[in-house]
Amino acid sequence: MKLLNALVCLSGLLWWHVPVVEAAKAERPNIILIMVDDMGFSDLGCYGSEIETPNIDALAAGGVRFSQFYNSGRCCPTRATLMTGLHPHQTGIGWMTNPPNNTRGYSKPPAYQGYLNRQCVTIGEVLGTAGYATYMAGKWHLGFNDQDRWPLQRGFEKYFGCVSGATRYFYPVAPRGMTFGNKDIENPESTTERPFYTTDAFTDYAIRFLKEHQEKTKQETAKQGQPYFLYLAYTAPHWPLQAHEEEIKKYRGKYRIGWDELRERRLAKQKQLGLISAGTKLSPRDAEVPAWETLKPKKQDEMDLKMAIYAAMIDRIDQNIGKLVGWLKTNDQLDNTLILFLADNGGCAEGGILGRGEFRDVEKRNQEHSNSYGKAWANASNTPFRLYKHFAHEGGTSTPFLMHWPAKIAPQPRWIREPAQLIDIMPTLVDVAGAAYPETFGGNKIHRLDGISLRPVMQGEPLNRTEPIFIEHESNAFVRAGDWKLVGRGVSPAKGYQPQKWELYDVKADRTELNDLAERRRAVVDDLKSKWEAWAKRVGVYPK
Repeated sequence: MKLLNALVCLSGLLWWHVPVVEAAKAERPNIILIMVDDMGFSDLGCYGSEIETPNIDALAAGGVRFSQFYNSGRCCPTRATLMTGLHPHQTGIGWMTNPPNNTRGYSKPPAYQGYLNRQCVTIGEVLGTAGYATYMAGKWHLGFNDQDRWPLQRGFEKYFGCVSGATRYFYPVAPRGMTFGNKDIENPESTTERPFYTTDAFTDYAIRFLKEHQEKTKQETAKQGQPYFLYLAYTAPHWPLQAHEEEIKKYRGKYRIGWDELRERRLAKQKQLGLISAGTKLSPRDAEVPAWETLKPKKQDEMDLKMAIYAAMIDRIDQNIGKLVGWLKTNDQLDNTLILFLADNGGCAEGGILGRGEFRDVEKRNQEHSNSYGKAWANASNTPFRLYKHFAHEGGTSTPFLMHWPAKIAPQPRWIREPAQLIDIMPTLVDVAGAAYPETFGGNKIHRLDGISLRPVMQGEPLNRTEPIFIEHESNAFVRAGDWKLVGRGVSPAKGYQPQKWELYDVKADRTELNDLAERRRAVVDDLKSKWEAWAKRVGVYPK
């Protein structure tokens, strides 16, 4: 306790913390936070998909599953909130991170500087002060152009992955190559019997870190019983779409049914699972997307191949998560390990209506930097919703989210239907770890958290959230309060706030956002609008 109090004093006065007693400290779990990239709401088996994801499905069935969990609509702002518990603007990543060797955001307002500032703390920094070992494998995307912004300088003891963000899967190259610790690796070696593939390598390095942790804690008396935090951030299934041929063959031909039929089948499964209410209407096919039957057979075959590769990427993620879970089981660690899983945004419509880049020539495909499956398949990935990554509507911000912790979470057959968001993950991990969130860190004042701990749902209790959830990204925004959702496209551009663009939905009755009630419920609009305006002012949405 004396040591803990000393750490608390060093980190500054506390406004929010969970008291740690020795008994609770002894029960602290290992924590593994898994994020995937650009995966739609319906792309897992347990969320309605035909893609084989038995390992993720098993984690969901053995823990708690959320039907209304929100990200921030885009990879880097989502990661900024995930790692800090703050709104992206408060961290300096209100829009995007700076590309490699580019000073794009340096002259912009602080909310848009393009890398994590020092008025925030990462989960690694907070849990590290609570005695956790901290490891990361995968996509960072929170600052690249100065090493002071890299994972080892933001609270992680070991790191392997892509610091800059998206990268090729088989042939990563600088400045979007692989980094081990603070050292770039020019030609990374494969960690499997197959060619080098980032999804495999991220998992294998993560397991390597856990093995080294296990050996270290066995050898050092002072470290025995030390829990760890692992952040495993896959780049898949973000473009470029590239996968092992073995997995692609499993799915080739399965998508000749087309996106219209696929959306219908996925919605039917979602209703069967109880994820979506029986009365939910499927959103119309995107107006720019042609009916499948209008495509010529050759184009249908090409589109089948694109979706097969995308499915193969998710399949391989699931296999790797199974490998990680298998290691935990073998080493008697699964029972007291809290595993969280989510995606950074909805399916990605970038690359045109029918996608872009080379697909048929395997060698050329695996050298691509941005080949994608396009808006048509992204519309299916986000079943039953409309819109995509970038947007604040359900298709852009809804993510599968689960928590699995056998020692503390009994399998819950019911879906958690209370809305929750990324801002809740930091408070949850601080809570279960017996850590303390600081008011100051490294001599800098730290922003306060808005999120709540999700621990109550682990015991089958309600969250009882009292404040709305807010999002703003690329001029798109929402406020979610109870069953009401105020959402808009082009609400907050740089030229100035556009309140006339708000739409209002009763999400309980209309999850797919088809019936805009803004004109009929002006009082609700005005109330939520004023709340969003106050939030936007507080977190620094303007000036842009």
